[in-house]
Amino acid sequence: MKMAFVVHNEHYSKNVLELLKKNDIDYFTRWDNVVGKGHGTDPHMGSGGFPSTNSVLMIAFEDEGALAKLIDAITAANVNIKRSDDKIRLFQLPLDRIV
Repeated sequence: MKMAFVVHNEHYSKNVLELLKKNDIDYFTRWDNVVGKGHGTDPHMGSGGFPSTNSVLMIAFEDEGALAKLIDAITAANVNIKRSDDKIRLFQLPLDRIV
């Protein structure tokens, strides 16, 4: 089992939710208005010179095939996102248990 965190600029939330739907993923936990900064990217602080914010989706995958399909879909979607800072990110971790 795997856990994935999908981090994206809130501007792309509709696109990310469409990716999930197209890949039959109807389960996630979502946090909006997330602020922060990644390695080599502009900050997303929600105010001042960096007014944008991110959303984060937490998705638990019992079926790793669904995760692989999502990774492929995100990779394809990122081709159309011009700014590197705005690309959709997926962070994958091991998931030991779901209770």
